[in-house]
Amino acid sequence: MKEKIHFIIGRIKAGRLQEMWRQTLWIYQYAKHYWLIMIFYTVLGMVSTVVALLTSMVSKDLVDIITGHETGEIVKTFSIMIGMNIGTTFLNEISDYASSYLSMKVDAEIKTDIFSKILVTDWESLTTYHTGDLLTRWSSDASNISNGVLNFIPNAIIYIFRFVSAFSMVIYYDASFAIFAFLGMPVSLIMSKTLLRRMVNNNERSAAMGAKMSGFNQETFSNIQTIKAFDLIHLYIERLKQLQKEYIHMKLDFQKMSIWTSIIMSTVGLLVSYSSYGWGIYRVWSGAISYGTMTMFLSLSGTLTGTLHNLTSLVPTIIGLTTSAGRLMDIVEMPREDYSQNDEVKEFSEKHLADGISVYVKHLKYSYHNGTQVFEDATLEAHPHEAVALVGPSGEGKTTMIRLVLSLMQNQGGEAFLCGGSDADQTDKVELTPSTRKLFSYVPQGNTMFSGTIAENMRNVKPDATDEEIIEALKMACAWRFVEKLPDGIHSVIKERGGGFSEGQAQRLSIARALLRRSPILLLDEATSALDVETEHQVLKNIMQDEYPRTCIVTTHRPSVLSVSKRVYAIRDKKCVVLGREEVEKMMQ
Repeated sequence: MKEKIHFIIGRIKAGRLQEMWRQTLWIYQYAKHYWLIMIFYTVLGMVSTVVALLTSMVSKDLVDIITGHETGEIVKTFSIMIGMNIGTTFLNEISDYASSYLSMKVDAEIKTDIFSKILVTDWESLTTYHTGDLLTRWSSDASNISNGVLNFIPNAIIYIFRFVSAFSMVIYYDASFAIFAFLGMPVSLIMSKTLLRRMVNNNERSAAMGAKMSGFNQETFSNIQTIKAFDLIHLYIERLKQLQKEYIHMKLDFQKMSIWTSIIMSTVGLLVSYSSYGWGIYRVWSGAISYGTMTMFLSLSGTLTGTLHNLTSLVPTIIGLTTSAGRLMDIVEMPREDYSQNDEVKEFSEKHLADGISVYVKHLKYSYHNGTQVFEDATLEAHPHEAVALVGPSGEGKTTMIRLVLSLMQNQGGEAFLCGGSDADQTDKVELTPSTRKLFSYVPQGNTMFSGTIAENMRNVKPDATDEEIIEALKMACAWRFVEKLPDGIHSVIKERGGGFSEGQAQRLSIARALLRRSPILLLDEATSALDVETEHQVLKNIMQDEYPRTCIVTTHRPSVLSVSKRVYAIRDKKCVVLGREEVEKMMQ
């Protein structure tokens, strides 16, 4: 016997059950914050159960008075029964309202928490997931957790309390009826065991399919211009139809299983009910119980059967909860970015902001997760009041270097740090970490404007910016020349992904936003690629003539950028090589 127990415990600790237990503990980390809410919801449910059972007892007395088995005031008893029914309805409505309110509140709080955790997750790790998948996990899976946190434990307690209360009443009035309460239990247990594995698989398939559909839709609508340009409309419609077929096929498989489960459970429920009904008739006919007692037993039998069914239904609920928890754990348990240097960086910034801040990268090594080495011994430096250019063929690592400087990626060797002024040997310096991003302004490749007005986009990086400061930044980026002609000026609306503006205009708005922030370090990643030569030259000239002690690092293919650069680095043999003036002039020509 002892060996058998150890064997069962071993099975529980292994495989899927162990994983479900770990996911349940993760859910508990949220549930423990809402124990007062769960107690309130549980008490409401238990009070409602008590009122419903008392109503059954009053109903019994009323039937017995009518049939002459007992004497009493029929009007008073009838009034009490009506009052209890109204009370039950009232309690149920209060419970539903409270549940809806609390569910939305908890849902918002949990989503905010998970949202904040996703945003501080290591960027490189996060890019392994499709945006549509992330959205599905954050929205659907987080909602499953919030609903489960509030409902699962209270409902389990309420159902158990309801079953025990109803069963105690049955025992009190006629113990023989208790047999019928357990007729459906073996079937329920067998069905739960049989369906457990299939439910787990279905939930995982459903979640994966939902993420796939969401990703397809999000990607399609984001790239609708490209789809139209390549005349791919028919192709994408067919792809959607195929995904829908897969989704319907998956849902129908589970629906078939649900139908058979429902048929079996309903049949068992009917057998239990009719058995209880037949036994009640026999007991009334033999004079053992009254008509009122029989009606009460039939009501309690339905309560017991329904409660057992409810308890059984908690099995797929916990499976759905743990599946959602597992999908969220995949995200929130990825490596987090380290912001522990915030105070140190703030102090460093206040000390050196007036003189400017230099960027140093020394003997840096970096390889992608797939093993491809990008840098082996890269060294680069940039100082205040100068621009440094980084050139090289596409795919050689220019953007990767920018991401390393921003600590979006973590180097695997060498060092990268900031120091005040232009002296790399001074002791007052800080290592490049996520905390140092507050010292950077960044203009990446492509269109990075958000939907909203121009002013709102600008104030994303400096919430207290005045209209005059925004206009000054727009002038510096050569964007004011077209913004001032707009009917609403800086309050003109930008559509999603910069819609309503040309690529060159959106690029100048992005540069203006970066300049408005007035960070000591400016990173431009092919940020002038959509500008004509004259405008590009003017923008760069404005940046370099600004008295603000700004350090500028530019990745480019454009020769006009090289003319204003203090140093030009070329990525060669996984290193950053400083080019001589002759080679730079040759490149410019």
